[in-house]
Amino acid sequence: MSYARGEQVGTIDEHGHEGGRSINWWGMIFFIASEALIFANFIAAYLYLEIRNGNWQLPSELTYPLINTGILLASSIPARFAGAAIVKGNQRNLKIGLFFTALMGAIFLGGQVYEYTGLFGNHFTPSATIFGSSFFMLTGFHGLHVTVGVLFLVICLLRSLRGDFTAKNHFAVQAAEMYWHFVDGVWIVVFSLVYLLPLIRG
Repeated sequence: MSYARGEQVGTIDEHGHEGGRSINWWGMIFFIASEALIFANFIAAYLYLEIRNGNWQLPSELTYPLINTGILLASSIPARFAGAAIVKGNQRNLKIGLFFTALMGAIFLGGQVYEYTGLFGNHFTPSATIFGSSFFMLTGFHGLHVTVGVLFLVICLLRSLRGDFTAKNHFAVQAAEMYWHFVDGVWIVVFSLVYLLPLIRG
């Protein structure tokens, strides 16, 4: 059976399992891959600047960024909860999952703003040092992606409140979940380079 409105292009067997990936799913994979390449360039630039400068430093105390990281990574749980729920047509759990994922993402962004405020208060700015410019470039670019992800989730939540998604027609939710897991995965790399690598080198 084909899905409605072109959001899904595939078949469903008698057990309710997808019989193939949709064109939109592959399009989302290629989009994420292109974003990953952009991040790879930013990470390469960060490593180049730090290796050339040779002065690796921890931008702030590790405790707070570690807590913030835990919040972001934990947000993948309600994201998966929402995705699994709509496949079964469970509208209530879909809304719950989307709400808590967006909320945890917003908390992460608030934590990042709080950290930036403290760094600026200590005169650690993008123009202060090479490390400062590379730090804000990399973490800020990731923060932009988290912001886009939160907006994506909020839009899906609003649409779910209207009843737009069904077990057969929910690609937007699937795309939001895929994007969110990507953002979380990238942060593991960014966090390791920015916060953990200076400890190892020190």
